Amino acid sequence: MDNLQKAAKVAFASEFTFYLKAHFFHWNVEGSNFTQLHDLFGKIYEEVYGSIDDFAEKLRSLGAYAPGSNSRFNVLSYINDEEQVLPAEAMIAELLEDSDNMVQVLKRVYDVAEANGEHGFSNFLAERMDAHRKHSWMLRATAK
Repeated sequence: MDNLQKAAKVAFASEFTFYLKAHFFHWNVEGSNFTQLHDLFGKIYEEVYGSIDDFAEKLRSLGAYAPGSNSRFNVLSYINDEEQVLPAEAMIAELLEDSDNMVQVLKRVYDVAEANGEHGFSNFLAERMDAHRKHSWMLRATAK
């Protein structure tokens, strides 16, 4: 169970960092496709943010404390922080790469959860993977 708690904290921190980056891009995107990208990044960050509280509560139900500071998120997250305001195309590419990475992070935790018989948590993780696959599809289609 300790491995599951550790893996779940990494996934949680990664998900929160992904949310924050999508929100950052939503606020700062510019260019001829501003409205479309502002809306797309908004839909993505809102969907991800809507999962954060449930994710934290699932961590607590596993007996772990949810990380809640930027410094802790930076240590745990597989999603790199972005401090620069990038051109719109670079925002799309970076968020797409991060969304694809989130699927992999969540899959690793899913496998550990299944091995520990935590099928309810596995179901939640599967839903998060599906959500990120949809985000990736939308970003990929926008980048073409």
